[in-house]
Amino acid sequence: MKLKHIINGMAILSLGLTACSDQMDHKEFKIDGEDYIQRDFDKVGKITTHIYRDLDYDHGQSYGGAMLASATDESVYSHQGATIESYYNGAWSASNALSTTWGTCFDAIAYCNLYLDRFNNLEFPEHKLEKDYKDQMLKYNNYQWEVRFLRAYFHFLMLRQYGDVPLMTENYNAEEANNQPRAAADDVFAFIDDECVAIKDTIIANYSGAYNSIENESGRVNKLTVLALRARAALYHASPLFTQGKSDSEKKELWHQAALRNKEVIDSCKKVSMNLAKTYSSLFGVDNWQNAEAIKEIIFARRVADDRAMETRNFPIGMSGAGGGNCPTENLVSAYETLNGLSIDDPANDQYDPKNPYANRDARLAATVAVNGEKWPVNLPTDALEIWYGGSNSRSVQYGTPTGYYLKKYVNGDQKISGSGVTTSKHTWVLFRLGQVYLDYAEALLNYCGSGYDVPEGFTMSAADAINLVRKRAGQPNLPTGLSYDEFVKRYENERFVELAFEGHRMYDVHRWMKAPQYFTNIKVMEITKNGDEITYTPVLNPSYITKRTWGGDHQYFWPIPQAEVLKSGALTQNTGW
Repeated sequence: MKLKHIINGMAILSLGLTACSDQMDHKEFKIDGEDYIQRDFDKVGKITTHIYRDLDYDHGQSYGGAMLASATDESVYSHQGATIESYYNGAWSASNALSTTWGTCFDAIAYCNLYLDRFNNLEFPEHKLEKDYKDQMLKYNNYQWEVRFLRAYFHFLMLRQYGDVPLMTENYNAEEANNQPRAAADDVFAFIDDECVAIKDTIIANYSGAYNSIENESGRVNKLTVLALRARAALYHASPLFTQGKSDSEKKELWHQAALRNKEVIDSCKKVSMNLAKTYSSLFGVDNWQNAEAIKEIIFARRVADDRAMETRNFPIGMSGAGGGNCPTENLVSAYETLNGLSIDDPANDQYDPKNPYANRDARLAATVAVNGEKWPVNLPTDALEIWYGGSNSRSVQYGTPTGYYLKKYVNGDQKISGSGVTTSKHTWVLFRLGQVYLDYAEALLNYCGSGYDVPEGFTMSAADAINLVRKRAGQPNLPTGLSYDEFVKRYENERFVELAFEGHRMYDVHRWMKAPQYFTNIKVMEITKNGDEITYTPVLNPSYITKRTWGGDHQYFWPIPQAEVLKSGALTQNTGW
């Protein structure tokens, strides 16, 4: 992208919300040229705001209402024939690449490089006599570290999706940018790690009170965010998808490094009194950006301008203006244990009642999924959800849930989406949180030492200890002792499934584990019938009324690079198999 086009593209930059704090200042301005921007703190700052706006979130905006979760075993999108089905119906291809990640990240990285080349190391002489000059310079000098983080983060988003990607560290013109070759994934991981090391001890650690005379902006990247990216990238680097062809000793050391880096995040959170929120649901509510408990766990988040899109897309059919949306599967619901810590499929489990299947279940289920007979959302026009076939919220109604469930997580149940007095609310997409870091730590340590219960030298808790902290918050008992490695992996993957449901991890987790055929090809739903006062719940595998899911082969673990990008480049090669 040429400089001229980038500058012109900044003519009006509206605000992006980027973390678990109040909004950054909303201002609009007109650009007369590069020199004009360079003379003013605020206008240079708006370049960084523009970059923050490209941070990822998933409210269904990319797939016509469907979330990426509906391409996995987390949910089924209730609008049959939607674009999201291309991921599993055989229509996915280089010419139908589906994701916008390539273009969004490529442009965001170009802005980062532009900033570092043209708008870094300025002194703003016209402002030197202003009383807030010192604070403004402190804020401005921190931008370079924020931008370098964002550049590393956007490289990570491309890396996890496409594998080898161009490593873009300079302000290229359009021709140069379009002719960058793909760098080896190992080299891109190394770049991300090196950048995080360079940034972590220089970036502002805590924006609260960072400035004396100007408003704090705690919605920006801080030291913990940098550490969290470094840890997540290390986890991906150690995962099977990225270690094919490496020796066992190399794989073990990558898991070791991932465990160490996640430990560093955990230890750093403890030093600033961050811990798990007391209530799981508080992490995803409309006030999570200021909720006293939630902000103790949320490391970094991307907040979207006030709207009601999540509610309009996902409220139950049967409500005026509701779309039905991303309906949780029985695969997910079955993954929630009963309160005694046993699977609902365990013959010894006397807490599970097939006639009353949602009683005595892990509290995270009620925070994530709306079930038959529940009064949700607040403005539901009936006394309770009627998901039984023939009911007002069932699959017998167009776009009604095909799975027997509706989505609650991230959806504001108090929202009014139609009629008089419609409302909007804040929505914050959590990118890094401590509960997720505990699980990442557990995975890395488990694979490093081969046991869920060992505490190797240099560590202070086992994989089981870390998982049990997350389970305790949910009110679930500790994992049983004596599990074999394979048994522990199964319990870990189940724990990750329920704890991180609908947070954007599932697709990438299953891909990096290379387990798509195991998890993504068979979808269970709950068929609910009513006969008089009696309601019957019957789990059904792959019913005819949902699109059959196929897995096209291991080449699909990496996305196809959009064919148009390959054709216009003199250096890009397509991912194998596409």
